[in-house]
Amino acid sequence: MVKKALIALCLVATAAVAQESDTDRRIKELERQIDIISRELEALKTPQKQVVAEEPAPKYGLGAAASKVYRAEPGVSFGGYGEFVYDAPQHGAAFADVTRAVLYTGYKFNPRMLFNSELEVEHASTENGSGAVSVEFAYLDYLLHPSGNVRAGLVLLPMGLINEQHEPTAYFGAHRPETEDRILPTTWSEIGAGVFGDVGNFTYRGYLVTGMDSSRFSADEGVHEGKQGGASAAAEDFAVVGRLDWRPFEGTVFGGSLYTGDSGQGAGYRGRVTLGELHADSKFRGISLRALAARGHVGDAAAISERTEETIGSSLAGWYVEGGYEIGLFTPYLRYERADTQRRVAAGFTRNPETDRRITTFGVAFKPISQTVIKTDWERIKTRAGNSDNQFNVGLGYIF
Repeated sequence: MVKKALIALCLVATAAVAQESDTDRRIKELERQIDIISRELEALKTPQKQVVAEEPAPKYGLGAAASKVYRAEPGVSFGGYGEFVYDAPQHGAAFADVTRAVLYTGYKFNPRMLFNSELEVEHASTENGSGAVSVEFAYLDYLLHPSGNVRAGLVLLPMGLINEQHEPTAYFGAHRPETEDRILPTTWSEIGAGVFGDVGNFTYRGYLVTGMDSSRFSADEGVHEGKQGGASAAAEDFAVVGRLDWRPFEGTVFGGSLYTGDSGQGAGYRGRVTLGELHADSKFRGISLRALAARGHVGDAAAISERTEETIGSSLAGWYVEGGYEIGLFTPYLRYERADTQRRVAAGFTRNPETDRRITTFGVAFKPISQTVIKTDWERIKTRAGNSDNQFNVGLGYIF
């Protein structure tokens, strides 16, 4: 009888302990949930830090908006920019255009691995045949160390002052310089991989990429349309491109870049294209100064000319200098440039003097805030053939 009583007592005690243990677990779970809710309510009261695309904040060669993912916390980041222009040439009809609207999308998987991309819509619509939708870049970065990192995918070629930093708040003029369009193709991206980083006052980038396609070269635009942009790119020929910049002090950079690679893409000739440029950019106490000189050589220019049925320059060159002075929210600016896509041609072909252009641009940029700009300018265009034209331009741009 006593034994049965002891067993019953043990069972009751065990049940009581189990009940108490279950009650404790429920209390602890309730406390945990209350703590989570409290933290979330506190976060709602506290303003979250936003990553803003400030104009002077580019990173790893990219513009302020394009580089937002590098400054963001792990997760998704968005940015973008847009441009609108009104052009009124002296000889010709005036027109207005949504030049481009861009969305940057990035994702930081962790502090070392990230994805970055640019999706661009040109000329508002594809319905009238002039518009296009393009992926300007889309790549993965593996950030090892500030002095050495790896990048692969559809990359912007690190040439000139505009190609990587082509957001409208980053340069003067309603239109980009012709030297950084006809001589150095802009915007220029190719599929490839390479390395980049900062070492002291020096910044470098170097990639192996798909080569150009010479079947797209033209007399007027030179090698501009030869860029493939990752669109079912012919990959029989490859190219290498490298860039080195030196920043002796804040706000000033000197540097250069070099590109070389074949462009035949199985056509029976090499068509080696070599482009090089030197540049300088400085901002100090409201003064902005910029200069760039570029030169290129196209091998097998005769064979390419016969294939395209146009006179393709065997040598092309261009340069420009510009300056501006900030007065409150306004910055008057002046640019002078010269660009020639037929500096030399192959034997048996004749240069077209219309391709040798001299352009003077004078205008004023108005920035109510650093992320927006209104640019009004006047262009005087002269050719070696003796022809000239004037053009009035208005540009509106934004980044975010």
